[in-house]
Amino acid sequence: MEQTKNDIIVSLRDIFVEFDGEVILNHINLDIRDKEFVTILGPSGCGKTTTLRIIGGFLEPNGGEIYFDGEKINGLPPHKRNVNTVFQKYSLFPHLNVFENIAFGMKLKKLPKDVIKRRVSEMLAIVDLKGYEKRSVSLLSGGQQQRVAIARALVCDPKVLLLDEPLGALDLKLRKNMQWELKQIQQKTNTTFVYVTHDQEEALTMSDTVVVMNNGSIEQIGTPTEVYNEPKSAFVADFIGEANILNGTMIDDCRVRVLGVELECVDKGFGQNAPVDIVIRPEDIEVVPPEDAKLVGEVTEVVFKGVHYEMTVMCRGCEWIIHSTECSPVGSTIGMKVIPFNIQIMNKMFLAEKNTFYADVISSDEQENKITVRVEDSEFDIENQYFEEGTRLAITVPPSALSIAGDGVGHLDDVYIESVIFKGEHNEIILESDRQKWLMQSDVDEQVATYVPLKFDFTGAEFRVMEAENET
Repeated sequence: MEQTKNDIIVSLRDIFVEFDGEVILNHINLDIRDKEFVTILGPSGCGKTTTLRIIGGFLEPNGGEIYFDGEKINGLPPHKRNVNTVFQKYSLFPHLNVFENIAFGMKLKKLPKDVIKRRVSEMLAIVDLKGYEKRSVSLLSGGQQQRVAIARALVCDPKVLLLDEPLGALDLKLRKNMQWELKQIQQKTNTTFVYVTHDQEEALTMSDTVVVMNNGSIEQIGTPTEVYNEPKSAFVADFIGEANILNGTMIDDCRVRVLGVELECVDKGFGQNAPVDIVIRPEDIEVVPPEDAKLVGEVTEVVFKGVHYEMTVMCRGCEWIIHSTECSPVGSTIGMKVIPFNIQIMNKMFLAEKNTFYADVISSDEQENKITVRVEDSEFDIENQYFEEGTRLAITVPPSALSIAGDGVGHLDDVYIESVIFKGEHNEIILESDRQKWLMQSDVDEQVATYVPLKFDFTGAEFRVMEAENET
């Protein structure tokens, strides 16, 4: 069915949320359509649950507007919105049986007993719990309890149901079963579902639309097929499924260089000799004889995954992952071929190749060849450098000169890890301090959305004295 603007039931416009000076939602815009299953997907701390709370009325934004069926609802309390919520902790009443739990909201509204009985009976059939009316909820399995919570939320006929990671407490097998059941319930009730998760498989399995969030912003909105096959950033490609993500150079339209090899692609408009990120899915790499491919590597590991073999291949110093129904043994040399359509090109998340930051020399010791500098709100010493007190410096260091202080004492404290993406040779980590972003290379798989102490290695750093008045 073709959708129009008239189908939009929830609209978020320029929503901004901050807490204690930290930006939680950074001016996001989102339209949710009637009878749609929308999944908000992203890592911990990205802002997805805050978005859900904004829609539900549990939190008021610092800025922006919320519309429901075309009417602005800022300031409207949750009980006056035609919305209901299912949380990860189902909050069922242990002293009430299944029927009484589901009927609870309707009894508060003082609906007639015959109406309550009819609606509960209809809802039990939809969630496949008919015959469980008198069962104690404490005797139900996790999946059954979850269905009671959904039935209780749906029985009052909300136009939108919000679900905040409701499968998080279930085991893997039950989660998979409930993914299918949730989609069936949504289709039977014709209710708009807005579902929050950090699980990529849940998003791809159930959704009509996936909203990928990171660091308080929306990275991409699209169908599951679109966000998987046409990711708009390296973050989306890395977060949705497995991917080989490499640094490359766009030579010209439809020509890209990766690991010193020129390949054909279908992307245009990046300019000439522009640094880019290249994404190739493991299943899109064809294993061919070495003489038939520009990229040749050695198989270092093979794992049977049931429907395919997952092979780790070292090619030109980079680690590649290949999914294939045919196994190439460890130690064998293979060619890797990719058709141009399956090579995805995207702008780099961090454009500069090095980190440049500004420091004020607050004291110096010519005899010891040492200076003390202030960077942002931190002060620290730099050995083997001398500049006069009061000098303003521009210091440039490569990504490899940054590290997270293992002893907890860094040059900059409380630096936020925004993204961690493996680039074949190392993890490429983007961090954010109070005044700028930083690019770091690391062999450690750091945790996204955490605060860490950042340390610099000034060996080989470039120091430039800022002399012009207009230089910052």
